[in-house]
Amino acid sequence: MYKLFENIKNKLDKKYGDNENYHCLSVILPYFKPYLKRTILALGLAVPIGALDAVIALALKPYMDVVMMDRQMKLAWYLPVFIVIFTSIQGSLNYVATYMNDWVGGKVTNDLKSALYSKLMRQAPGFFEKQSSGKILKAYNNDAEKSCSGLLTNIKTCISRFFSSLSLICVLFYNSWQLALIAVFVLGCAMVPLMKIKSAIKDVYNLSEGENAKVLTTYNEAFSGHKVISGYNLYDLKQSQFNKLVEVVFGLKMKITRHVAWLSPFMHIIVSVGIALVIGLGSYFIAKNQLTPGQFVSFITALIMLYNPIKGLGNNAKNISTCLCAMERVVSKLEKIPAIKDGENVVDFPDFKDKIEFKNIKFSYVKGKRVLNGISLEVKKGETIAIVGNSGGGKTTLVNLLPRFYNVKNGDLTFDGISINSIKVDSLRQNVAVVFQDNFLFEGTIKENIALGNLNATDEEIEKAVKESYLDEFVNSLEKGLDTQIGERGMLLSGGQKQRIGIARAFLKNAPILVLDEATSALDNQAEHIVQQAIDNLMKDRTVFVIAHRLSTIQNADRIAVINNGYLTELGTHEELMQIPEGEYKTLYEMQFKI
Repeated sequence: MYKLFENIKNKLDKKYGDNENYHCLSVILPYFKPYLKRTILALGLAVPIGALDAVIALALKPYMDVVMMDRQMKLAWYLPVFIVIFTSIQGSLNYVATYMNDWVGGKVTNDLKSALYSKLMRQAPGFFEKQSSGKILKAYNNDAEKSCSGLLTNIKTCISRFFSSLSLICVLFYNSWQLALIAVFVLGCAMVPLMKIKSAIKDVYNLSEGENAKVLTTYNEAFSGHKVISGYNLYDLKQSQFNKLVEVVFGLKMKITRHVAWLSPFMHIIVSVGIALVIGLGSYFIAKNQLTPGQFVSFITALIMLYNPIKGLGNNAKNISTCLCAMERVVSKLEKIPAIKDGENVVDFPDFKDKIEFKNIKFSYVKGKRVLNGISLEVKKGETIAIVGNSGGGKTTLVNLLPRFYNVKNGDLTFDGISINSIKVDSLRQNVAVVFQDNFLFEGTIKENIALGNLNATDEEIEKAVKESYLDEFVNSLEKGLDTQIGERGMLLSGGQKQRIGIARAFLKNAPILVLDEATSALDNQAEHIVQQAIDNLMKDRTVFVIAHRLSTIQNADRIAVINNGYLTELGTHEELMQIPEGEYKTLYEMQFKI
């Protein structure tokens, strides 16, 4: 079965590969492959479910002709029982199909979400800097729901309606081919507008989804920024902004409605015309004895059963179109190539023995606006180098190249002579530990957050990391110790406690290269003192890059690099730099310690 699936797909790829809708389906449908048997069962049941719609209409012919006209009451007992049996079978099949449809749709949605989440995690930091949380939530979660569950539901509906229509059309031709031609012609006229629904609403729908993403972002900001909102009394401003946003969303929703809502009344009118023509011509045929009353009643019943779902196809077409639009966005995310990825012939991180070398590094976030201007710097193994300079001068950018948060495109960064672009990304990052200014903590316990540094760490290793990072006294004061829940983003902890958890995490990682990105700049003096002691423990026997605004914390560094406006302007020990008349480091130092 799977081989047949692949052969059919390959043939379709050759024929329809350039079609946008087909391309989206070709990317999504393989996610159904692990559940192919259940998918076929769910969709296959739609065939008898739809086909059984014709039973009642077909049964009315003998009922009218034999029971009502000829007064043969024996059939009057059998026919109702016959109808109940068939409708019970149809209802049971519909239940099974719905259950299987939801099961497969849920499984495929989960798999698709997992694939999207994997793609999301592999995106470079630059991707997240340009996206809002709401947009990511819509694109990587909500669209998966719409495209997978919605796709299967709509396919099932289409199959069911197709075979229902086919069986009912057979009933029409069985009773009167002349009337059936009129009915089918009217049906074709009613279907024509449905073909253009997707193109009519695609742009508006995508714009609407973008605005809905902004609404989600606003909720996230209300959660994360509630202290700022409260502290600055921003209630009215944020409420006003939110109201304008939901009004825009409402306007776009109504625009979609204007594109689609006319379909139902239009189709209703077309269908009414068809029924009117059939009744008029059918009455003539009955008068001329070319049609029996039973045939006519059976025909009209089949026609109404055929036209009723057709009149509701406007909403169904809208659902299918929104499903396809969501699918297009999902496929674009699945096919998005991460900016940071392994190239060809990459190797593991070397057994670091010698030095790290920045070679004429030039870097820009935005084209034409350079952040680093040809920086060259050599750092020996085991050396601690501090990086200071003006705000926005490129310090953080420089150290962010070490774990390859951004690609080195101009110049080179080497580890024992091996270019960073030739090293496997995961292997590189396993050998670089970073302690940020604001270490992100995940919802869970203290122990779970520390263990992220080494998922295979033993309890003894975790306890050692806790002690080395001066967390033991704080942990011992807690009723549940390391198993204490810290809340989302560590909201229940102080800044110093968060930093020490980040340091404990770095201890467990035990990487030979350590980056300290202003790890104490946001702390008060008392918290800074404790955190600095933990950092001093962490720095032992490692190659360390320290970014610091407080120069008192880096005087003992082996060397200090001054980076201003993207240039390496001074390099040396604290004593050497203080000897430079009117030097930049000396000026910064004297400004901080001026009494």
